Amino acid sequence: MASDGRDPAGTGFVRGTGLQTAGAAQAPARFAPFGPMLRQAAARGYAVAAFNVYDLATFRAAVAAARRRKAPVILALGERYFHLMRPRTAVALLRSLLEEEGAAEEGLAIGLHLDHAASPEHCLEAIEAGFSSVMIDASHLPFEENVRVTKVVVAAAHARGAGVEAELGGIAAGEASHEFSSGTEALTDPEQAAAFVAATGVDALAVSVGTVHGLYRGEPHIDLPRLAAIRARVDVPLVLHGGSGTPADLLKAAIARGVAKVNVNTEISLAAVRRIAGTVAERPKAHLSELTVVAEGAAQEVMEAYIDRFLWPGPDADSGAPGDGGAVGPETLQARATEGPAVGGQAVER
Repeated sequence: MASDGRDPAGTGFVRGTGLQTAGAAQAPARFAPFGPMLRQAAARGYAVAAFNVYDLATFRAAVAAARRRKAPVILALGERYFHLMRPRTAVALLRSLLEEEGAAEEGLAIGLHLDHAASPEHCLEAIEAGFSSVMIDASHLPFEENVRVTKVVVAAAHARGAGVEAELGGIAAGEASHEFSSGTEALTDPEQAAAFVAATGVDALAVSVGTVHGLYRGEPHIDLPRLAAIRARVDVPLVLHGGSGTPADLLKAAIARGVAKVNVNTEISLAAVRRIAGTVAERPKAHLSELTVVAEGAAQEVMEAYIDRFLWPGPDADSGAPGDGGAVGPETLQARATEGPAVGGQAVER
């Protein structure tokens, strides 16, 4: 067992945790790798859209939005939606949709992510199922405990070639929030952020800089100086939760300060519910299958709008950005997704 808790000998367990690792000999699902996807976004000046999904309609909408915009997209299944769909089902569903839609032939870069998991065991479940990345959210714990729990998940995920996002600070809950949240705001400290990333080896850091889960109760605000200070001290892509309702100018400013992934949930849900309500008001005897279709259409419209709002330049834009070996296009990301893990517990690019 390596000193960092990894398991190159293949015993299947992370030292001192009881958590079984995601045996490196078992091939992952062929989704776009997390790290390269976010590093490309940072190099090219846009953010990858991460859309919360929890049923067939939202999965289909996200894939359709990615196809329409020819954009990299992450589908994020939250731990709180496990009563609707478990990780293995999500992997099978997305694989099927990508095959049906010819995503490989189109060069689409689509990732599958576990969102806001407080449970390391649920992270492991998603890793073993084949998710390309997981978010371990131990931000409600003291700093040292957050580091310890996150390191456990990083060791298990990296042994499999999966990426890890973690959170430092606390994002407040706004109106109509359906996300994991302590309900209070604790802004991310830049010095702590640097120490956290160095200690854990995470691939991306979710920060608290003023956005909220759900809808803003007052004027939207992002602490841009704080975000810039974090960016100056942290060498991994930053993640912004609470994208719903955040104005385009604030998003643009956040992306310029290192945000490479933005999560959207509430606005997608509200758009679908409103469309369903309008359809039922017009046709009270509408069939359930029709309502599923109108919900999917509404969700896709919101998703496409956010892809544009996150400054996606299009697949034909110049991708020769400096740093990290240059940016790569969706086709390259898709090719990397088919490589599988290396032998000996070493992670593929994540």
